Amino acid sequence: MSWEPGGPGVLRLPSGRLVRGRGLRRPLPPGPPPTYAVHLLGGQPPPVEWESVWLRWPDFRLPSDAGRARAVLLDAWRRAPDERVELACGGGRGRTGTALACLAVLDGVPAADAVAYVRRHYDRHAVETPWQKRYVRRFRAPGK
Repeated sequence: MSWEPGGPGVLRLPSGRLVRGRGLRRPLPPGPPPTYAVHLLGGQPPPVEWESVWLRWPDFRLPSDAGRARAVLLDAWRRAPDERVELACGGGRGRTGTALACLAVLDGVPAADAVAYVRRHYDRHAVETPWQKRYVRRFRAPGK
């Protein structure tokens, strides 16, 4: 039920969980669709045929509600072992990269290393702004 390792936008977290990042302005990659998607957008996303959640997150900024963002990202991380979880913003780099880095923190990557991890394994341009980098550095897994 998971993504194919090495598929377009697929990131393998240290635990082996596979999640996919994507830019919504690009066509849906070939292969199976997500079973659950987190749309990281400033405005309401278009409807999709799979379960999805909208996390209000303006372009080049941070989530509008940090508490809700934490809950949504934790839910996505918990679903990833058994579902095809996709995180997507307009271009697939800034907001998506930031969210993927937060999932890496939840998966055990030290917050100080999470941006580099996502850049190395997902997209070298992921996490675009200084405040997005700072958001990831301050993001903590539950109980830490």
